[in-house]
Formats: sequence, structure tokens, C-alpha cells
Amino acid sequence: MAAGAVTTNFVEIPTQRLDAWLGKVKGGSVVAALSPAMPQKFGAGKALTFDIGEAEYVGAGQNKGATEVTKESQTVEPFKFHKTIRFDEEVQWADEDHQMEILDEILAQIQPSLSRALDFGVVHGINPTGGAAVAAMTQKLASVTNVVTRGAGKPYIELDAADALVTAGGFVPSDVALDPTFASAFSSARGTQGEQKLYPEFRLSTEVSNLDGHRASVSRTVAATGVAAAATKMLGIVGDFSAIRWGVQKQIGLELIKYGDPDGLGDLKRKNQVAFRAEVVYGWGIADLDAFALIKSA
Repeated sequence: MAAGAVTTNFVEIPTQRLDAWLGKVKGGSVVAALSPAMPQKFGAGKALTFDIGEAEYVGAGQNKGATEVTKESQTVEPFKFHKTIRFDEEVQWADEDHQMEILDEILAQIQPSLSRALDFGVVHGINPTGGAAVAAMTQKLASVTNVVTRGAGKPYIELDAADALVTAGGFVPSDVALDPTFASAFSSARGTQGEQKLYPEFRLSTEVSNLDGHRASVSRTVAATGVAAAATKMLGIVGDFSAIRWGVQKQIGLELIKYGDPDGLGDLKRKNQVAFRAEVVYGWGIADLDAFALIKSA
């Protein structure tokens, strides 16, 4: 941005700030924390997976056998999310250094909601605003049919049961995403011979920690309580999160809006305000729903 007043309708985000912002997506999303992002082109596309089988032993004087490659493709669909926030119009008149500070503040306010949007889409297939189901979001973890119902006993009982369902489908249940209410049952568990924690490496955070041999991430996006229009009853998602193919399809842009009523909160000029709108386009697909099992409340 040039020094002085901001006169354009699009604010260019410096690369170093954008990279840091994208890195923080993992701080608000269990999907981003447990499954690696993959580069994607804009629009619907295909994510390819290859199965080349196992290596072959070749004895002395024997011929080498052929390797059969099985290729599978998974449709990846793009979905746009945005967040709009308002500031007093005086922010336009800051000098260049102060504009960078303002930009950092704007991105800091917008980032958590756009991070959570990835989970609300991939896990539930809902619009984070209002919580209604989005018909186009057909690939979602809420469609998983492997379901374990939470009982009144120790939490590892349901975790073990979910592991068994995923293993039976031919997958390794290496990951688990948990709602904080269910996660707290693990973090508060103590041994019978003292006050030592049973899962000392487990943390109530979206940042990955260890829970009974699983890579674990915790977020309220798992149950979507207070966001989803209908109760999801979801407490945990166990499985192989590498089966999720996701990525950022369109670079984050920050739009400066000076006129009109972009968010239904009244005319900007009348209120002496400007609005900043950030958009992100995520693309995702799920290779196999059998790679997962859900833990739900009764």
C-alpha cells in the first residue's frame, strides 16, 4: 500500500504477511491440523491416489514380475467463504507504517472465522453463518456411517470401538479430532494409584498432541455447537485424515469497501465507516468415508 490515503478498492497483502496468515489456518481447524494441504488449481478438479502394491522378492536366476498400478481419482470441489468487518473511516488516512499495523489487526480478526470455516464445510457441510446445510457440499465427514455412541463409562471405550471400525475397513486410525466436552474426559482422567494424568501428552488445543497413540486435535468445530442449525451430536472423529484432500484454491484478497451496505448493518457513509472483506476459496474431497468413524452422543 502506498503512503497516505488508501484510494483503491483492493488492498494487496504483502507475501510475508499472507504466508504467516495461511500458516495460522492450522490454529483454528482440526482438518488443517491433521491433514496436509495440497496445491490446487482454481475450480473443480481431481485428486489422484496410486496403489502400487507391495515389493516382490526375486530369487537367484528368477524373473522380476510386473507391477500393477491402481489409480483412483477423487473429485475436489471449490467453496468460497468470506468475512466482512467494519472500521471507522479514519483508518484510510494512516501513514504507511500504521497501515501495516491496521492490516495485521484486520487479518487477526478475520483469520479465526475463515479457519473454522474449513471444518464447518469438510466436517458438517454447513454455512458457518446460520448453520444451514449447503446442498453443494456433498463430501463431508458427517456422512460417515461408522458410528459409535458415547456411553457413561471411560472415554477410551468409545475410542477403542471407533478404532476397531476403521481398522475393519482396511485403514489405520492414526488421527482423532475431538469436541472439547469429550476431550475433557481424557484430559481429566487420572490413575487409580494417584493423581498422575493417564494421558499426559494430550492437550486441549487444535495444535496436534498425542492421545493414546493418536495424533489429536481439539476444537468446538467438531460438534459445531452454537453454529449448526441442528444438533450434530458429534463428539469425535477417528480415522486416517490423510484421506481428506484439501487446499486453498484462491489467494486471500482483502477488499476495501467505502460505499453502500455490504453486510446489512447500514450505509457506510452514513455511519462514517469503511468495511474490509476477506475471501478464501477452499477445495476439498474425501477419498473414502470408511477411513473414518464418528463418536456421537446418545
